[in-house]
Amino acid sequence: MDSILAGFVRALRAAGAEASTAETIDAARALALVGYADRTGLKAALGLVLAKSEDEKQIHDEVFDLYFGRPQPVAMDQAPARLRTGDAAVDALLDLAQPGADGQGGDALAAALARAAASAGVDEIRFATQTGYYARQTLEALGIAPLEARLAERRGDPEAQAEVQALEAARDQLRRQARAVVQQRYAIFGKPATEAFMTEVVVTRALGRMAPAEMERMKAAVARMARKLAARHARRQRVELRGQLDLRRTMRANAGHDGVPITLAFKHRRRDKPRIVAVCDVSGSVASHVRFLLLFLYALHDAVGDLRSFAFSNRLQDVAEPLEKLPFDDAMALILKEVGNGSTDYGQAWVDLHDRHWDAIDRRTTVIVLGDGRSNGADPRLDLFAELAGRAKRVVWLCPEAEGRWGTGDSAMLRYRPYCTSMSHCATAADLERTLDEALEAYH
Repeated sequence: MDSILAGFVRALRAAGAEASTAETIDAARALALVGYADRTGLKAALGLVLAKSEDEKQIHDEVFDLYFGRPQPVAMDQAPARLRTGDAAVDALLDLAQPGADGQGGDALAAALARAAASAGVDEIRFATQTGYYARQTLEALGIAPLEARLAERRGDPEAQAEVQALEAARDQLRRQARAVVQQRYAIFGKPATEAFMTEVVVTRALGRMAPAEMERMKAAVARMARKLAARHARRQRVELRGQLDLRRTMRANAGHDGVPITLAFKHRRRDKPRIVAVCDVSGSVASHVRFLLLFLYALHDAVGDLRSFAFSNRLQDVAEPLEKLPFDDAMALILKEVGNGSTDYGQAWVDLHDRHWDAIDRRTTVIVLGDGRSNGADPRLDLFAELAGRAKRVVWLCPEAEGRWGTGDSAMLRYRPYCTSMSHCATAADLERTLDEALEAYH
């Protein structure tokens, strides 16, 4: 595949667009038809085959302009004087450093720097602190050594000061333009890599130790998790697995063909569509985790089509509407105001769920409980929770407290555990993603 197109697809993926292998092949076909000369047509063609949503279309357009655009021109303190040194390599660099020489100098320099940057491996840049290193590597690949050697040689000659000034101006111009190229490639490849690294740090950080400043990054990370989960499981649902050959139906269907099996019949396993009921504790005992638990609940609405969301401290309420219709911060503030002020009572929450929303749970339902199981000594209503478990497909409990604290004090976690399909310590965003992935996997 064309290395330029391969680099562009890599840049798209780094920026967050999910460009698949099949779409990349389509992009190569589009490139063969359009070519690089018509940038407007190329941008439109690649956008059609590589961007699947409005968000990805915006990413595509921004990355295209950055990837195929020339770095912003760098102002020069002093334009290099036109001279000839008699050294072909030095004179070639002086020609490149002349902006607009014969109307082509800028294009020639841009092309030469692009080749040198590729040779220097600039696309591997990951951190802004590497800019100086890669700029120097680019200059060396450009062949700046003869110019610098001549400059060092001529500096000691009092009669060569005009030449020295021209050589210094040319060197400085090449340095500035090389740095501009590296900064552009950093924006394309390095900055997304740095962002991905910082996001990885956030999603693996313990929820209780998350700083308020990290929540914006966490919002984006969880939203991305939800989109990936939704796309992954939507693809799995579209794949039709034929299953095992049904010999009896096949023979019956081909009775009119002297038994020759022209039409094959297969046994199909019925697959339920994901249906999730999420119950989230928003009481004071989980205060350090509640913002994230609600953020995860908020993101679930993008990943699961059939989702019922409930929150409680003591009395349980349906909170699907604010999570679906309001921005996250507004939804969280409303839920905490209406639901989060009471004393924790899991038993009362199960009573409310039983009396008002029991029909939301059936054999297709996965119930996900987010909470610490601490109920201030109130009756945990194990009878209702056992009935809930009997009605549901699966019951998954995610607890923000470490397992060593389960059953201590007013914790009823160990009493609830026998009725759960799985019960685990939820320490990070990655734990939540894995649990939801496993819950959705149960429907395939």
